Amino acid sequence: MREISPKEVETLLKNGEKLNIIDVREVDEVEAGKIPGAVNIPLGLVEFRKQDLDKSVEYVVVCRSGGRSGRACQFLENQGFNVINMTGGMLAWEGEVE
Repeated sequence: MREISPKEVETLLKNGEKLNIIDVREVDEVEAGKIPGAVNIPLGLVEFRKQDLDKSVEYVVVCRSGGRSGRACQFLENQGFNVINMTGGMLAWEGEVE
């Protein structure tokens, strides 16, 4: 599984990179703040929402600490998606939130 640090994600965003970020936390967790532009698909719904995703696009997957996003990445990789797990999750995120 490929991984990226929160600092690397923050730097890419600050440099104007267009990242496709999926936040797999629950809705109430995301309401407390998410990475700007991230799309919320709770882990339990990833299997049912995979048809909304594009296999030609790279996705950065985020959760609270990196565990749930790791499970989501494993599932999506097995389905043929190009995904990267953000290590440390939102607990390690120091950038802006919306």
